[in-house]
Amino acid sequence: MPYFLTFLSLFIALGCGKPSDQTQDPKTQSIESNQTKRILYFGDSLTAGYGLSNYEDAWPHVLTNRINAEGYFYQMTNAGVSGDTTSGGLGRLEWVLAEKPSIFVLELGANDMLRGISPSVTKENLRSMIRQIKSLYPNTKILLVGMMATPNMGKKYANAFNSIYPDLAKEENVPLVPFILEKVATIRKLNQKDGIHPTDAGHKLVADTVYPYIKPLLEK
Repeated sequence: MPYFLTFLSLFIALGCGKPSDQTQDPKTQSIESNQTKRILYFGDSLTAGYGLSNYEDAWPHVLTNRINAEGYFYQMTNAGVSGDTTSGGLGRLEWVLAEKPSIFVLELGANDMLRGISPSVTKENLRSMIRQIKSLYPNTKILLVGMMATPNMGKKYANAFNSIYPDLAKEENVPLVPFILEKVATIRKLNQKDGIHPTDAGHKLVADTVYPYIKPLLEK
């Protein structure tokens, strides 16, 4: 599939899904241990594991299992909601912060792009979330996860959107995963039949993409 068609389909799908399929209950999406450290994954369908037969195959679970296998022993909460935007995320942020995470992984913005929302609005919503986390839990480490705009949005929009994440990471002094789909975008066998959402194998590669960026934040 051509690059722009694949990415167009990707972002359309990120905004799709019935509400009953979208919302993931963080309390049922957890890996528990006897430790108090927690990683909270906050995002859209890519984080929620949309379309997977087992939510534990979603990259947040794969990644946390890898982390714990290396002796770190973190609890985790998957607070991914398919179709979520940065505005929606900002609205539900305070509730999920009751989990008191040690690490907060922020993956939002793709559906903003789909809807043609101004990149400046997306950026400020993400900034507000980062600052709210820092204000409520100064010791929580934040990892920002980046996305890229579809080429069909036009060069001007794409340039503005694609600069959101690196600029914000620098301005707010948080680490950044440049592009979450770096290893799976446009590769048919790594995506589901819709050609959009990663398969189990694709989610494993997404976990591989995020791992080197979250590893420096871990504590034994």
